[in-house]
Amino acid sequence: MEYHPGGEDELMRAAGSDGTDLFDQVHRWVNYESMLKECLVGRMAVKSAVPKGMLPKSQPTNPLAKESPVSPSYDWFQTDSLVTIVIYTKQKDINLDSVIVDYQDDSFRAETIIKDYSYLIYIGLSHEIQEDFSVQVVENVGKIEIVLKKTENTSWTCLGHPLENHNLLIPKKDTGLYYRKCQLISKEDVTHDTKLFCLMLPPSTHLQVPIGQHVYLKLTITGTEIVKPYTPVSNSLLSEFKEPVLPNNKYIYFLIKIYPAGLFTPELDHLQIGDFVSVSSPEGNFKISQFQELEDLFLLAAGTGFTPMVKILNYALTNIPTLRKVKLMFFNKTEDDIIWRSQLEKLAFKDKRFDIEFVLSAPTSEWNGKQGHISPALLSEFLKRSLDKSKVLICICGPMPFTEQGIRLLHDLNFSKDEIHSFTT
Repeated sequence: MEYHPGGEDELMRAAGSDGTDLFDQVHRWVNYESMLKECLVGRMAVKSAVPKGMLPKSQPTNPLAKESPVSPSYDWFQTDSLVTIVIYTKQKDINLDSVIVDYQDDSFRAETIIKDYSYLIYIGLSHEIQEDFSVQVVENVGKIEIVLKKTENTSWTCLGHPLENHNLLIPKKDTGLYYRKCQLISKEDVTHDTKLFCLMLPPSTHLQVPIGQHVYLKLTITGTEIVKPYTPVSNSLLSEFKEPVLPNNKYIYFLIKIYPAGLFTPELDHLQIGDFVSVSSPEGNFKISQFQELEDLFLLAAGTGFTPMVKILNYALTNIPTLRKVKLMFFNKTEDDIIWRSQLEKLAFKDKRFDIEFVLSAPTSEWNGKQGHISPALLSEFLKRSLDKSKVLICICGPMPFTEQGIRLLHDLNFSKDEIHSFTT
């Protein structure tokens, strides 16, 4: 009952009686025969075949067997001007991050991420639609509604023809990367070698990158496609600088360090405003559920390993009611390398739950702060819980040697695997 789009009350109108007329009034176009076929458990026996008290013992189940989620299903209906595609995910924890929709070259693609699986609707549409569409999620029943606008007010006899993997639930790791072209809107200096890029999604795409996940940027350089992973950030750390976040936010921001001798970043830096970059769908294994009942959040970042921490900081300080303390230890070579230093200091001043510590490996003689590299001495002092048994999460990101060394040190300090999340791409 909980998955019925019309709610439980509507179903109760037909409880214990013949519901055919009510069904026909509300949605006679739905093919109920095929739906009922899938729901058939078995025929009811006329008399019990098992004597009383002799019920068969239930089989023990293997608690470690990892089951794939129940396969979603979809349906569609139309008015003169609209086509609505409804996806029934049969899951409770679906939100706007969970679904990615693209309309390119007359093909319509909606990918729904369910745990470690991907459910795909992929159709070559029978008629043209307008570029913009709306996506809504009814979270408590896991229903996704995508409303498309017809270009012409004609009746469609079918939605279109299925394309590769249409209507299949497959492990996320088996799905290839899917790209769409995004336009460079702005580019501004943040440090002497790091810039904030703003890309705009096409109007025919709905995509929200979940916290802690990355995307791949793709450029064609001297005839070869080159891809690099980057973690999107907010456009600032402080709410007074922020634009209101619209549910259909069309902008994605990246903090990217330009390596003059590199292959990819100089090319990215040479793009003009208005040029296009291909952006993949999100990837990554960070789960927002790791924040549940969290009391202490420790962030260890080196250089541009700061990027995943941006959205985590913003989210943690606004959405975790149990949170007591967030601490960021930010490792850089020199003061000039520190990304968003003044914003971090303002945030620490404004929100007493947040502390920032800068550590420099090649400071000038004027530097009074901490110096050196990641070490047991630095970490044991930094990783102090607010209470003895408080629930802790430590996130770490930076160059591979930094991250590997950090994880080793954290294990030596008796933090468990579940208390550490490392961002590696």
